[in-house]
Amino acid sequence: MNANEQLITGNASDPAETKPELDEAWFEKADAFFGPKLVRRGRPRSESPKRAVSLRLDAEVVDWFRRSGAGWQTRMNDELRKAAGL
Repeated sequence: MNANEQLITGNASDPAETKPELDEAWFEKADAFFGPKLVRRGRPRSESPKRAVSLRLDAEVVDWFRRSGAGWQTRMNDELRKAAGL
């Protein structure tokens, strides 16, 4: 028994206590495999991922975009794309 198994079973008085109940909640969290390959969950990787940058902008510019509500960064990106002719 490895250290991780000992940690899990160390406080259990009955071995059945260490077995997970295989209900819907368990399967929702379980990893899925296609053969030996782990199937990734969540949003698929973008073909054109965004790049995090540090950028100093006037406070008024940032405030103006933020006042427009959720998605302000996307709208700012759209405006920059227009200005760059992309």
